[in-house]
Amino acid sequence: MARARTQIHVASTLYGAATIAAALDAGLFGPADRRLLLISNNSAVPETTPAVDEAPGFGALRGRFDRVLSWNETIAPMHPSDWAPRPEDVPMWERYLRMLWDLGDDDVELVVESIQVKPAAALVRLFPAAPIEVYADGLMSYGPTRDKLEPLVTTRINQLLHLDLVTGLRPLLLTEYGIEPRIVPAAEFTKVLAELADASDGPDAAELSAVPEDAALLLGQYLSALGILTAAEEEELHLRMLRGAAALGHRRIVFKPHPIAPAHWSEPLEREAASLGVELTVLDSPVLAEVLYQRARPALVVGCYSTALLTASAFYGIPVARTGTEMLLERLSPYQNSNRVPVTIVDSLLPDLDDAEAVRTWSPPAPERIAGDLTPLLRAVGFCMRAELYPELREETVAYLSKELNARTWRYFKRRRLASLALPGVVPAQLAFLPRNPLLRRVARRARALKKAAIG
Repeated sequence: MARARTQIHVASTLYGAATIAAALDAGLFGPADRRLLLISNNSAVPETTPAVDEAPGFGALRGRFDRVLSWNETIAPMHPSDWAPRPEDVPMWERYLRMLWDLGDDDVELVVESIQVKPAAALVRLFPAAPIEVYADGLMSYGPTRDKLEPLVTTRINQLLHLDLVTGLRPLLLTEYGIEPRIVPAAEFTKVLAELADASDGPDAAELSAVPEDAALLLGQYLSALGILTAAEEEELHLRMLRGAAALGHRRIVFKPHPIAPAHWSEPLEREAASLGVELTVLDSPVLAEVLYQRARPALVVGCYSTALLTASAFYGIPVARTGTEMLLERLSPYQNSNRVPVTIVDSLLPDLDDAEAVRTWSPPAPERIAGDLTPLLRAVGFCMRAELYPELREETVAYLSKELNARTWRYFKRRRLASLALPGVVPAQLAFLPRNPLLRRVARRARALKKAAIG
């Protein structure tokens, strides 16, 4: 008698849960006897931040799953972003989870996001025989895998599911393991988002109904929490968004702060709005930006590098503009910072808020332009970020940098990083063979070892 099959779908954001729901509706997962949704609240202080199943509209998704579980409760008092089992404890933990979640001896399949980091990394270890499906709910799927993964993990991954946020652009994530990406249909995703919008009625309904239609929507991201900007710089970034939208003629403006951003951040915006003579609405409800796209149909969406900028453009045809990306490209450290790819995509594709003509005339680029311009850029950036994972990209990166490195594209690269990889831009072409010379590499390693011995 065949054993029952249980799929465990892991989500840390409502956007991610919506992506899973859309993939289910599209039939992108195999058959299962039970489907469980495992919620992980990865915020710094989970006790003060609503989990996914407490977010407005979540009720529209709940019916797709047989049961909703909490990863935070399962491993309390440990934090989902920090905890992983010791290797010797894995068998004990698997038995415990099978008992706690009533899995019995079911065949388990895992559907996870960000497989290279916790909690996904912990879960794939706890169920060592489980096949794995990976879904990417944002722009990071177009970038390289953050770390080298163990063969015991990569050989279990069946597919990478992603949203077609940039038509014509193929994800780089997990390609080094021969894993094929598969698109979650836009029609299914927007249908799920419409359900979320219709279900967002509870205590937040009054606030949502007060959001003016045809306004400019400003998206806050709380970048200071990531250490990329200071709090003062992020406040100034929000003010730049407000001034830029007002300069484009928008008299009604909505600010959607990040759900965990300090409440007092709206005060400078309110003062500035008063001085500019514009009507400002601050939306405190933790709804998805996409719910506002459905309900209020903004005239313009402004942000730094939020994925919501691309969903506005790709799925709803709403005009978009970016600001602050050039500063972030300079600030992101180390070069391998996984936010670099989303910032690069937004900076290279979307119009600058301060360029009124570009904002007015911009439209999503054709797939041919994506293939000719953005794809080579991102593959070069991806190689520079994780050269050890994608050695096959060296030649095309050298070719790209030799031809395309100019005043516009320099912002996407760092001289020190290019130098460390002996790439064009800082190393003469006739010396570019040096990193690939085995003899010179052995000499360099020996020199470093002698230097360390002398210091010690």
